[in-house]
Parts: sequence; C-alpha cells; structure tokens
Amino acid sequence: MKTILIIEDDPAIARGLKDNFSNAGYRVLHSAHGEEGLRLGLDEPIDLILLDLMLPGINGYDICRSIRIEKKDIPILMLTAKGQEEDVIRGLEMGADDYIIKPFSIRELLVRVKNFLRLYAGPGQEVFEFENCRLDLRSHTFFQNGVEVDLTSKEFRLLSFFISRPGRALTRDQILNAVWGNQILIGGRSVDRCVTTLRSKIEPDPKVPTFIHTIRDVGYRFEMPN
Repeated sequence: MKTILIIEDDPAIARGLKDNFSNAGYRVLHSAHGEEGLRLGLDEPIDLILLDLMLPGINGYDICRSIRIEKKDIPILMLTAKGQEEDVIRGLEMGADDYIIKPFSIRELLVRVKNFLRLYAGPGQEVFEFENCRLDLRSHTFFQNGVEVDLTSKEFRLLSFFISRPGRALTRDQILNAVWGNQILIGGRSVDRCVTTLRSKIEPDPKVPTFIHTIRDVGYRFEMPN
C-alpha cells in the first residue's frame, strides 16, 4: 500500500483529501503544521507528498528544500492558491515536481498522483520505452518504430532529462542547468529552440505535441502515454 503525506492546514481541504485518498486505497498521513510535516516527510516511509505552500511554522518552500537536501527522492506536488508565475517557479526550483492550483478537481488530483506513482523512475533506470519509442542511455540511442533516430547531443540530453522525470513541471532554468550546464550566454530561448527540434523528431504531430507539453510562463512537462 502506497503512503501519501498531506501537509495542509485548511481543515476542509485536508479532510476532503484524506477521505478521498483513503477511499482510493492509500495509507494517508496528515499534518497541519510545517514542522510536524517536515518531520513526517523525513522520518516516515512516504511515497508521495501533497504540500501546501502557506503553512504555520515552516512554509512549504522550506519543507520542500529541506527534504531535497536530505536526498529524499520522493514526488512532491504543491497545492497552492497562488497562480503567479514566480510562486510556481520558486516552488519547482526548491525541488517540487509539479503543482496544482486551488480550487482543484479531486478526480484530476487522484489521476495525477496515480500517474506519478506509476511513472516515477527509480534511480539507475537506463532504458525507457513509451508507445513506439525506446531510449537507451547505455548505448546513447533512440529508436522510433524500430528505426534509429539521429539526435544531437543536446537533443539526447534534453530527452533523457525529460523522460527520467515524467509528469514533472520543469522550469527553463532547471532544463538549462541540466542540459547546458555552466555555459555562458545561454538563455531560455535556447531551451525553446531545442524543444522545437526535438519535437520535430519524436512527436507524431509536432504542432500538437503528445509527449513534450508547454507550461505557459513556466517551462515544459514530459507526459508518458497511459
């Protein structure tokens, strides 16, 4: 049984989340306070965290950062009433994997959580398969319909970064740091151009992407087909 930790101080939201996730077959832990939530996140065997940003004690940003410092590689989904770009980006850069803005559909959230738990790539995975595609990190090859597709080194690193983080919202800065490293004079437009060329090679219809989705004002998300 998978364990979900809910760190949320609104009683009505917390009660609804606890009831729905329990009914869906999850073991649920809950805290309404930042310090207790952080302790649970660090000490308990948790499979996924639903994290509010505005909390008493320690806020959600600091909880997220502290868990990542401790090398806790578990999915963290932010629950936030804030829709501003800077708040979402700040949370993602603290280490959150994705976000959902209140008020949200509980059905959508349940699906998002289920997909995260199903697709979350464990450390050391080197071969990824989706639909008619196969990415092999060991041989540095990508095949589509059994035919090898020629990717540039940047395109390959970009696809590898995306596919090892399915369902996660990724900011342009996160992508830049992972794919381009410390190269100077590189900005968000370089990410957009590389995404465009990568889409042209792997998407069935690059104009209506199936895999690499744009998140307005934030970055991109790679979606594994169900």
